[in-house]
Amino acid sequence: MRQLLGTKIGMTAVFTAAGDQIPVTVVQAGPCPVLRVKTRKSDGYDAVVLGYASGHKRNFNKPAVGFFKKVEIEPLRFLREMRLRSSEEINPGDIWTVEAFKPGEKVRVIGIAKGKGFQGAMRRHHFSGGPKSHGQSDRMRAPGSVGSSSYPARTYRGQRMAGRMGGQQVTLRSVKVVDIDIEKNLILLKGAVPGTRNGLVIIRN
Repeated sequence: MRQLLGTKIGMTAVFTAAGDQIPVTVVQAGPCPVLRVKTRKSDGYDAVVLGYASGHKRNFNKPAVGFFKKVEIEPLRFLREMRLRSSEEINPGDIWTVEAFKPGEKVRVIGIAKGKGFQGAMRRHHFSGGPKSHGQSDRMRAPGSVGSSSYPARTYRGQRMAGRMGGQQVTLRSVKVVDIDIEKNLILLKGAVPGTRNGLVIIRN
């Protein structure tokens, strides 16, 4: 399984040889050094710990600084553990880059959605609102019944209501890789991907 950490730069559009316009999201992915390799024999499962984006020592506690000193790598801002089916051919110190992916293949993109704050039921859950006839004037954006009167006479747990929206992890499947710039460590993904600009994005094949 090929995986990379990156940051979302923004959106633009590219044109194919036939003249078709494709909206793409530009992600700066890698290079990601392998800081640690976990094996089924030593840890009970196969995984790697990847690092991305340089950070400053003052932003890390002493155990973290000691870890980076042990692996002989400058402190990195993002660390993520990635599960693998097998870690036999992976060694600490390996560098993973965008060369792991190819234009045309489909990947899985993981990011944290933009936080929208407290929103009403219509925007948060895509409700259509109440009827706009027969004198209705104050129920157009209401969520409707949330518990009835005689039965169940209470509000169910998980009832879709107004509340905080966004700020959660979102996974997109089958996102097409449009193009790759190896020199600049850029990968162009078709369409929009979750997250804000400069937000962390995880790309998996």
